[in-house]
Amino acid sequence: MIVRKNIFGKAAALAAGTAAVLATMAGQAVAAPPPSDPGTLQPQVVGGTTATKGEFPWLVRLSMGCGGAMYTEQIVLTAAHCVDGTGPDTSIGVTYGVVDLQDGTRVTRTSTYVHVAPGFTDVEQGNDWALVKLNSPITGAALLPITTTTAYDSGTFTIAGWGATSEGGAQQRYLRKATVPFVSDATCSATGSYPNLVKSDSICAGYSQGGTDTCQGDSGGPMFRRDNNNAWIQVGIVSWGDGCARAKKYGIYTEVSHFAAAIAAAAQNLGGTTPPAGKVFQNTDNLNVPDAGAAVTSTIAVSGVTGNAPSTLKVDVDIKHTYRGDLVLDLVAPDGSTYRLKNSSTSDSADNVLATYTVNASTEVANGSWKLKLQDVAAQDTGYLDAWKLTF
Repeated sequence: MIVRKNIFGKAAALAAGTAAVLATMAGQAVAAPPPSDPGTLQPQVVGGTTATKGEFPWLVRLSMGCGGAMYTEQIVLTAAHCVDGTGPDTSIGVTYGVVDLQDGTRVTRTSTYVHVAPGFTDVEQGNDWALVKLNSPITGAALLPITTTTAYDSGTFTIAGWGATSEGGAQQRYLRKATVPFVSDATCSATGSYPNLVKSDSICAGYSQGGTDTCQGDSGGPMFRRDNNNAWIQVGIVSWGDGCARAKKYGIYTEVSHFAAAIAAAAQNLGGTTPPAGKVFQNTDNLNVPDAGAAVTSTIAVSGVTGNAPSTLKVDVDIKHTYRGDLVLDLVAPDGSTYRLKNSSTSDSADNVLATYTVNASTEVANGSWKLKLQDVAAQDTGYLDAWKLTF
């Protein structure tokens, strides 16, 4: 059995931020070539490819050599076997917002408290989830919603992490990603490798021929897929397996839907910031905004919401632009009604728009196609829409 956590032990971790993350790699063969040199960069998630910056913005790296995902702006969801137990803990460094762990734009925090799933003893007994509370919120952080239903517990999943390239290998500097298919409990158990598989709270995933998998250092990271609104949703937590990427030795992931209510309750007890109320819909497809050109729109299809939109409809916008004063932003409701979010300004020369707008949309029917309308009204500076979301 290989637990998919770091192979260096928690004692190797420092107490804070990036220094702690890099300390877990000290003396190891960290992959040095940057993503611009794919001919020499070694894969990270076994069988994976290089992720792009901002592709999975809610992923974090923990200093003991595990992964995690932002559950709220102040709480990270990870694996229980990555941490030492429930209680005050200021030893875990957290790195957010980058693909390259040495990127100068990284955001760092340290832990203040850890909550481990009640009843957790070891990975083969299940209950492998934990929450890490940060010393302060990462305001505006991207969050990865967790599934509360088994409807998404099959299909094709995405995995990502900074773990080893192969069994016993070094953990890595650059984030990698891969996809793996769902494997039934019966097929997973039939391999003979998992006689103690807790089927009620585990998901198996991988290929019969092997070759693609999570490995040491990927523990605690999310396994995720698109939901019916094309938004990312977490369905699993990297837990354990028989080796890494071996034939017919599938990866074992904590089934998040089984623990969704317990995770939510534990997060509420921890305090700090909480997940946004209501349903979240997002569009993460990049959209170029023409320089001094015609307006463009990005669409989010909203469904499953009863009645009208709220009077406090949240619109989160992430736009990369070299002169944000050039931009005019509007929210367009399904009936065509337009709500101005941002006007242009010749005096606002700062980069990017990373903001949350609140709209009184209580007269609008919630379900339907909502659009974010963007226009660059001045020449020279350019940019693109990275992502946006609606919270009902």
